[in-house]
Amino acid sequence: MAVRLGDTAPDFTAPTTQGDINFHEWLGDSWGVLFSHPKDFTPVCTTELGTVAALKSEFDKRNTKVIGLSVDPVDSHVEWEKDIEEVVGTAVNFPMIGDPDRSVADKYDMIHENANDTLTVRSVFIIGPDKKVKLTLTYPASTGRNFNEILRVIDSLQLTADHKVATPANWVDGEDVIISPAVSDEDAKNLFPAGWEPVKPYLRKTKQPNR
Repeated sequence: MAVRLGDTAPDFTAPTTQGDINFHEWLGDSWGVLFSHPKDFTPVCTTELGTVAALKSEFDKRNTKVIGLSVDPVDSHVEWEKDIEEVVGTAVNFPMIGDPDRSVADKYDMIHENANDTLTVRSVFIIGPDKKVKLTLTYPASTGRNFNEILRVIDSLQLTADHKVATPANWVDGEDVIISPAVSDEDAKNLFPAGWEPVKPYLRKTKQPNR
């Protein structure tokens, strides 16, 4: 069954390159990114894991833990990490789940039979501290992910979780945001004392409130 926005992220216990974990316990009060890879020792995945390792400090700044998965076992991941460090120049510094029995992949609907009936698609799940799924993305095996976009989405999710705003197209941290349509003008005066630009009655732009 597909995991949808707002669902509780399925919990699991699994071996990883950093020891066995219980997923919900491992997340604790952090945000989380769970992302899957079709197979070890594949070219696109090698670049992705190295890129995430290089960006770990950016995820840390956002109180976000990252964990990868493929259907290969942990000992294969450990060998693969040597290649990743050699190719990309950064050691893998986050856990990789070994899932040869596909138990985690099945919980998260990562096996799409019409794409490949044995390998996981490139799934991304962003999970909040409440263990609810906040974002899902699915990429084909041939297309590497843009992890700067994933960081941008985390910025938006964290901002909008704490303030009654939404973020417009192509927004990046620090730019103007949109006041939620559910907020009346009267309430907005208290919530956004700096005021706003009334582009349309339903579109009110204001400065990012946590700046």
